[in-house]
Amino acid sequence: MHSFDLILTLTGSLAAALVGGYVTQRMRLSPIVGYLFAGILVGPYTPGFVADRALAEQVAEIGVILLMFGVGLQFHIEELLAVRKVAIPGAVVQSLVATVLGALVARAAGWDISAGLVFGIALSVASTVVLVRVLTDNRQLHTPTGHIAVGWLVVEDLFTVLVLVLMPALFGEADGTSVAAAIGIAVLKVVALAVFTLVVGGRTIPWLLAHISRMQSRELFTLAVLVTVLGIAVSSAEVFGVSMALGAFLAGLVVGRSEFSVRAASDALPMRDAFAVLFFVSVGMLLDPSHLIEQPAMIAATLGVILVGKPLAAFVIVALFRYPLKVALSVAVALAQIGEFSFIVAGLGNQLGVLTPDATNTLIGASIISITLNLLLFRAVAPVERWIARRTQSQPRINPDHQAEAPPLLHRAVVVGYGPIGRTVSRLLGENEIAPTVIEMNVDTVRALRSAGIDAIYGDAAHAATLTSARIADAGSFIVSVAGVPGVEESFRVARQLNPSVQILARTTHLREVPPLRAAGADIVVSGEGEVALAFTAAILERLGASPEHIDRERTRVRAELG
Repeated sequence: MHSFDLILTLTGSLAAALVGGYVTQRMRLSPIVGYLFAGILVGPYTPGFVADRALAEQVAEIGVILLMFGVGLQFHIEELLAVRKVAIPGAVVQSLVATVLGALVARAAGWDISAGLVFGIALSVASTVVLVRVLTDNRQLHTPTGHIAVGWLVVEDLFTVLVLVLMPALFGEADGTSVAAAIGIAVLKVVALAVFTLVVGGRTIPWLLAHISRMQSRELFTLAVLVTVLGIAVSSAEVFGVSMALGAFLAGLVVGRSEFSVRAASDALPMRDAFAVLFFVSVGMLLDPSHLIEQPAMIAATLGVILVGKPLAAFVIVALFRYPLKVALSVAVALAQIGEFSFIVAGLGNQLGVLTPDATNTLIGASIISITLNLLLFRAVAPVERWIARRTQSQPRINPDHQAEAPPLLHRAVVVGYGPIGRTVSRLLGENEIAPTVIEMNVDTVRALRSAGIDAIYGDAAHAATLTSARIADAGSFIVSVAGVPGVEESFRVARQLNPSVQILARTTHLREVPPLRAAGADIVVSGEGEVALAFTAAILERLGASPEHIDRERTRVRAELG
């Protein structure tokens, strides 16, 4: 019966999440809002189907682990260092401001100091998922705004990871040990885990993934990544006595520093998305909608911290560093929401007996409202910036330390495959001052290319993460140099979605495969059979004395007929 309850809970939760995500996506809102609403619908406080919350929370633990792995995987120290002067002090100051304001709101509601601190910390960190989605939808991810916001969020995430490690020492059972001693022991455990994972894991994990990748099996590679993540997460709790989330984060750091980062993101992290959905649904199940009616002042005060206090602090900090007004406004608004990390902090607070159900209800309600408003507020940044500029009649201020983005190359090409044809195409592109980025599934080839100074990505071109890492968005051409690649049509679709103007060129062996590839989105399809026939015909015509112009006309005519 237990297994049936699990299947019923998974089916009902995922079905509700599918409907909720679809509706909010159609409304151009974050699907997280839909997932949280789905949790409310299948929760115990609304009529109709009620999912088993305990089972949902157990499955959602995997979602937390994989979310933290994704954070570590996508953590790039270079991005943080590029904006460190504003991101590090900005994130620290804003986190402190939000924590203090949240604690004051909690104290005003009659909560104790411990609950107030945890509540304030939960309000201090924004949602990575929402922020990246907002920046991507508004084409701001690869701009100064995006760089600052992402670097800022990296600091917040690291701060939250530290908080998750220290909370059990601060608020857990003391067992006769002083708080200072408990914190010291916790820090020593974290250092031991970090050293073991980054040093020992840094050597063994890439070796293991390289060995598995040579088997040319996607299933084995995905399993290897998942076993690595879950194994380190479980070892963190069982051997080192720290949170599984920290272990998963460190595992992400190790994999992210290797050449397998892109493929891990594209092959293994879709499973993260499924479990993350269950995490948001399980959070939504905790919300009692009546709390929103019974405690409107608490909800309003919490929203005041999220939508006014946090962004105001961020705006002042960015403005003090003399960034343009639009950048300061955009960064401030992008951070004016809370999400997954807030729920993780609140969940641990509940386990430690620090937070009450009222606090959880307040956080969830404020999260739903802030995420819903965030997209709308971000779209208002440009009109507000223009209005302020007209009123003040001032020129935008430029940060003297901020370097303007380098102008994009006149032409870039993404080449899939580095066989004989891909190698020749890449060489010819380089000789004509067209920068190629090679996508290849052979890890040894990728290593050799990088050693030779050629930009190369290890991964599957059918996945958006791989094409994003290859910077398809600013490429002029997308060239599939390998015939018969599984999922090639999907790679066309993803490439076109990320860059509607990119020219897609594909190679195939048989003439019969040309129409389906063109229907899938290829602009030019070159067939091995067709080119051999053309070469034979051209040789015969040349021997018979045909002029070069005549031969070129025949080539053009036949290619038009074949295409």
